[in-house]
Amino acid sequence: MHIILEMGINLDFGKMVKWIPTFIDGMIVTITLSLLTVVFGTILGLVAVMLKQSSKKILNILANIYTKVIRGTPLLVQLYIWLYAFPLIGITLPAIPSLGDTFGTREFLTAIVALAINSGAYICELLRGGLEAIDKGQMEAGRSLGLSKKQTMRYIIIPQAIRVILPGLGNEFVAMIKESSIVSVVGIFDVMYTSNIVKAATYSIFEPLIIVAFIYFILTSILTDLMGKLEKKLSVYD
Repeated sequence: MHIILEMGINLDFGKMVKWIPTFIDGMIVTITLSLLTVVFGTILGLVAVMLKQSSKKILNILANIYTKVIRGTPLLVQLYIWLYAFPLIGITLPAIPSLGDTFGTREFLTAIVALAINSGAYICELLRGGLEAIDKGQMEAGRSLGLSKKQTMRYIIIPQAIRVILPGLGNEFVAMIKESSIVSVVGIFDVMYTSNIVKAATYSIFEPLIIVAFIYFILTSILTDLMGKLEKKLSVYD
């Protein structure tokens, strides 16, 4: 399919057809990377927010330093530190060949760690806001039922807080799908990186970028719709 723009640019999407499997492979990597990042980021966020709720001051300080440093520095810088700076002082993640040439590389595994730590700081703040939105009487009610403070947080407070922050958590997932494109600069075969491969092979610039943009749009649109349906389903139980 040829499209001729007013500026004289000739777009030929016909020669992109044979590269569809490559775009699909890159899309799978992007989805996997984003999903793992949000899952591990949510776990880190839960740990961090629990540390902020701890009665031990040192734990509060560590959690605050974590969120402030991560949220106050660019994601690209954090990724570079994990990939290039930390190995200089002996901190490096080994490759896991059994996971394959893409998912088992040191770069891919390191990217998951860097992105999860970044996401965890933002999810921590989302959870903190969610916890503050819960009536303090919920804690007293849990304690009156014989639950410890930790049990009350685990079984009563946190589940309610997660429902409160669900829209924000969905937005974090959508943002991570888009922000994960940053890993292409370090050679990870995500959907953004595929555009470089196709561009180098076909000498086409606009076509692969348009296709990649369309893929990101479809992924984020589907996720937004799914999160909207989940919110409506949960609202039935309010």
